[in-house]
Amino acid sequence: MHRQFGLGTFSAFPDIKRPVEDLVAAGDKVVARWTSFGTHSGEFMGVPATGRFLRTSGITIFRLEDGKIVEEWSESDMLGMLQQVGAIPGAGAAAEA
Repeated sequence: MHRQFGLGTFSAFPDIKRPVEDLVAAGDKVVARWTSFGTHSGEFMGVPATGRFLRTSGITIFRLEDGKIVEEWSESDMLGMLQQVGAIPGAGAAAEA
């Protein structure tokens, strides 16, 4: 499932970049705070390409054993992304209705 989502994301945003803003390590965990941005050029979660430039952010925690990633937890602003592609109205649109 994780792989399918990643492939779908790269297909929808072929110019995607995901720079790491912060990287913190403690014990057997590493935390990355990142920003993701790119042009919505293909279908994403059922939403046709809009040509819009999108930006979102997230945090991923990795747990390592013997120098290898054995677990990963990730949270990102999917609500903001879906609002940017027009799949759901933004907070301003709800207030105006």
